[in-house]
Amino acid sequence: MKNNSINISNEKLQILLKKGDEDAFNEIYNRFWDSLYRYAYRIFNDELICEDIVQEVFINLWEKATTVEIQNIEAYLFRAIKYRVATHIRDLKFTTTHLEILENIPQIESTERVIEYQEFENNVFLEIEKLSPKCKTVFQLSRFDHLSNNEIALKLNISVRTVEKHISDAIKSLKNSLNFTVISFWITTTFF
Repeated sequence: MKNNSINISNEKLQILLKKGDEDAFNEIYNRFWDSLYRYAYRIFNDELICEDIVQEVFINLWEKATTVEIQNIEAYLFRAIKYRVATHIRDLKFTTTHLEILENIPQIESTERVIEYQEFENNVFLEIEKLSPKCKTVFQLSRFDHLSNNEIALKLNISVRTVEKHISDAIKSLKNSLNFTVISFWITTTFF
């Protein structure tokens, strides 16, 4: 199998894995590790945590390979990553809103979608960098550090109204710079 593993379909690999074939497991690992890591990293931006999560998913796959019924190995692995990341985030005491957002993250089905999303996300972060320093700081504290407007006001020694204005200005700027519909979806699903 080692020489012809590239020509073996995912379905055939699933069958061999179910029989406990270590070469089939190694091929599945080699085929999917990178894309699973990128998917995990897109959800939770921490290299070491994402590497651990991917490793845990593969360990679990190997341990349960002969007993679990898998219809589609790729879908199974991406779902497993999504739920492991959600569990990790839940352990970090995120709100139920954050967990609902994770539940609604679409599964990446193609490299083209991953590239499109990464390009879009890069454009958003480039636009955030263009905000005035104070506006950018307030927006990041609100949307990335999840501080309340009151907490931001205390931290930066400014009024709550000023915090609200900076957040409003940042969102308006992003909407003006990027596709309105897409940025609205991204802002609400990423940050709320």
